Amino acid sequence: MTDRKIVLAFGTRPEATKMAPVYSALQRFPGLTPLILSTGQQRQMLDAALKVFGLTPDEDLDVMTERQTLADLTGRIVPRSGKLLKEMGADMVLVHGDTSTSFCVALSGFYEGIPVGHVEAGLRSGNLREPFPEEANRRLTGVLSTLDFAPTAGSKANLLREGKSEAGIVVTGQTAVDAVRDVAGRVPLRPEWQKRLDAGQQLVTVTMHRRENQPMMREMAQALGRVAARFPDLHFIYPVHLSPAVQEAVRPVLGEVPNFELTEPLDYSDMAPLMAASRLLATDSGGLQEEGAALGVPVAVLRNVTERPEGIEAGVLKLAGNDPAQLEQVLTDLLGNEGELAGMRSAQNPYGDGHAANRIAQAVAWHFGLAGRPADWSPAS
Repeated sequence: MTDRKIVLAFGTRPEATKMAPVYSALQRFPGLTPLILSTGQQRQMLDAALKVFGLTPDEDLDVMTERQTLADLTGRIVPRSGKLLKEMGADMVLVHGDTSTSFCVALSGFYEGIPVGHVEAGLRSGNLREPFPEEANRRLTGVLSTLDFAPTAGSKANLLREGKSEAGIVVTGQTAVDAVRDVAGRVPLRPEWQKRLDAGQQLVTVTMHRRENQPMMREMAQALGRVAARFPDLHFIYPVHLSPAVQEAVRPVLGEVPNFELTEPLDYSDMAPLMAASRLLATDSGGLQEEGAALGVPVAVLRNVTERPEGIEAGVLKLAGNDPAQLEQVLTDLLGNEGELAGMRSAQNPYGDGHAANRIAQAVAWHFGLAGRPADWSPAS
C-alpha cells in the first residue's frame, strides 16, 4: 500500500513553528508521508521560521502583498490552494489554529472532498471581534474539520458544546510546547542580551500587533514607555511586527525611550531563548501565552479576553487589557512585585508535555487504520 500523503498547510511564522514538530512526527510514522503547502501569508517571517527547523515547502502560493485586505487574501488562497491540494495528491490536509490561511485552506479541502485535520482546535474567546479575525477563522475551520486536535480538555469541551462528534476529537497538548522547548534548549541567547544578563540587568519581552489593538496602539505604546520609565534598570525588547500600521504606531513613540530596544521581527532561534531569559512577557500574541507557560515565564496578556483561559486559571497568565491606563497599572504592579512573579513562574504548565506532535501523528494514522487511537493528554497524565 502506498503511503498516505498528509499536506501541512500554513503561511505564518507561528503556524510554521507549531507545525514543524508535527511534520517531524509524521515523518517518523510508517505509512504517512508529510508534504508542506505554504501560502506565504507572512513571507519574511515565515521563511526565517522554516529555516530554524530545516523545512522547505513542497509548494508555495506566495500570496503576500503589501497592505493586503482580508478579502483579497481569501480570494487568492481558496482557489489556488484547492488546485494544489489535488495536484499534491493529498489524502488529508492539516491546518493550524486561527489564521486566514487555516480557514481558507480548510475551505478548499472541504470543496475538494479532502479530510481536514485541525491542529490547535477548539480555542474560543467567545467574542467574534476579539481577536479579529482569528476567532471567526477558528470557529469556521472547526465546522469543516474531520479530525480536531484539541490542545486541552477545555478546548475539547468547547467543540462538544458546538456539536462536534467526540469520536473525531483528540486532546493532544499544544505543539507550541514541543517547539519552544526544543529551540530554547539548544539555541543560545544573543551575545548582546546575554551580556546584559551577566551584568545583572533583567529583560522584558514585548510583542503587540493584533488588529483589534491597532486603533489604540499608539496610546498603548505610550503606556509601555511610561512603564519602562518607572523601571530604568530593566531592558525592554520589542520585535516590531512588519505591518505598516504597527510600525507607524510604535516606532515614533518608543524609538527614543532609552531602555526600549526596538528590533526587526526575530527569527524563532532568537525569540525562543529571549523568552526563556525574560522576567516577563507582555504580549497580545496567542502563541506566546503558551510558550511563556511552557518556559515558566510570567505573561501579561495585552488583550481584554483570551482563548487560552487555562493559563489564567493556572496563574501563569494575567490579563492586562488594551486600555492604556489599565495595562500600565497591571504591568507596573507585576514588575514591582517579585512575589507575584515568582508565583506565576512556579505555576503548573496547563498546555502540554512536549509530545503533542506524536499524538497528532498517531491520530492521523488511526484515521487511516494504521495505528490505534492515542489516549487523550491531561496535565495529570
